[in-house]
Amino acid sequence: MFDPTAFENMKVVMEGGFYDRDLIGEIRIVDRNDMINSAKMSRRYDLTFTDLAEGLAEIYCTYIMEAGLDNLAAELLPQRKTEMLAGCRISVNFKIKHQHDHKKFREIREVLEQIWGRGRNIEQTVKYSPENTQGLAETETIITFNRLVQEEQIDDLHEMINYMTGSMDALRKIQF
Repeated sequence: MFDPTAFENMKVVMEGGFYDRDLIGEIRIVDRNDMINSAKMSRRYDLTFTDLAEGLAEIYCTYIMEAGLDNLAAELLPQRKTEMLAGCRISVNFKIKHQHDHKKFREIREVLEQIWGRGRNIEQTVKYSPENTQGLAETETIITFNRLVQEEQIDDLHEMINYMTGSMDALRKIQF
């Protein structure tokens, strides 16, 4: 038997937090993926959920955690120079379908900057069909962190679920 990696430990904690909230009816999990790329020796875990608001704009949140070979090697073969690489990259992705309106893009960014802080990378991508006569668009907003998250910060990760659900609540206040 071997010790689980930091990736595994963080995945289990986050998965438990998400499923606890799903069981009490706070969120609804709609997708989950746990992938191992054996060619690159990397891992990726993602979980997508939505809130339970009916009849309103579709808002989905995806939690993404990734670790590559350099992260695994740093953990399994610790040396003074590689200890800083032991951890995972985390990102949070929000997808919202709404009317194509430039004002909405700005409002989404402002809401997420208020919650997550200006020190985070927030990138928006908009998809829409020019043939769509209803003027609908899908905004994908990805929040990334400027550092690796390490196992010692596992409590902060669990708290991140509150930030994700709070973000969804705040985004709901924008009139889509």
